Amino acid sequence: MKVCVFGAGAIGGYLAARLIHAGGEHQVSVVARGAQLRGIVDGGLRLLAQDEDFIVRPHAVTDSPCQLAPQDLVFVALKSHAQPAAARDIAALLGPDGAAVFVNNGIPWWWTYHGEAAPDARPLPLLDPQAALWNSVGPARAMGCVVYSANEIVQPGVVRHVANNQWLLGEPDRTRSPRLLAAVELMRHAGLQATAAADIRHCVWVKLLRNAPLNTICALTRLPADGLSGTPGLVDLCAAVIDEVVAIAAADGSDVSGQAENAKAALGLGAAVDGSRATIRPSMLQDVLQNRRMEVDAILGQVQAFARASATPCPTIDTLLPLLRGLGQGIA
Repeated sequence: MKVCVFGAGAIGGYLAARLIHAGGEHQVSVVARGAQLRGIVDGGLRLLAQDEDFIVRPHAVTDSPCQLAPQDLVFVALKSHAQPAAARDIAALLGPDGAAVFVNNGIPWWWTYHGEAAPDARPLPLLDPQAALWNSVGPARAMGCVVYSANEIVQPGVVRHVANNQWLLGEPDRTRSPRLLAAVELMRHAGLQATAAADIRHCVWVKLLRNAPLNTICALTRLPADGLSGTPGLVDLCAAVIDEVVAIAAADGSDVSGQAENAKAALGLGAAVDGSRATIRPSMLQDVLQNRRMEVDAILGQVQAFARASATPCPTIDTLLPLLRGLGQGIA
């Protein structure tokens, strides 16, 4: 099988390192850019973990996807806002029966697609503004992936795995397709704790119970997850976001009320989005500290859009989202 990891940041780099290290007959290529690309080309891709330290070399590494052969499986590990610009490159990489697994924070672009039997699906303007992903890749070739894993780039070409290793994959139409099972088996063989999810949208909402409040509040305050409980009112603010996400998810057809109390309890413990206890910084906070664009629309903006569409009140999100967007403009 020809496999490509498109985007070799912290998550993509960890995924690629595991897949390559597992060996076997699969050819694993990497699409990277900038310093990370140069680091991998010069010294290979190095993974640091609690009991491991190894270097692997991809079958190919490039910043020009057109140089690669057609792929059977492409893991897209780009930030959600970077995906539309890469849509044509992703589509061009896919072989005749190829599929793309979108490793996403927040709501993915293919959300409204439920299979060929539901032809009224439309792209989401916040996430796919010009319908580039919808028209080039096509939702029928997409699978979703929700990840609980904390990783960081410590220097170009070097990824440190900090905690957790859970990967939930699912088809937009909820089927247990051969391609889904093949992707899960590939990942399990590489030591990744991958599961075929019956309802990937439900998995997205469950993660958003922590992702939406923690990413937002940590980015706005520049506090790590374990710093929120030391400031009066911040945990309550996060809890209010959780309650609103529960209501919005319910209006969208997902009952995540049973997971809400665990998410609230984790706030008091300083648990990060991936479940670790942490001075680990949520991804938005890392972006703020490194002056990078944040995934505002996938994590909070589209959630508010769903609330508007279903007439679900979300006053806390309505307050936080403009602040987050204003912060993003200051960074840009």
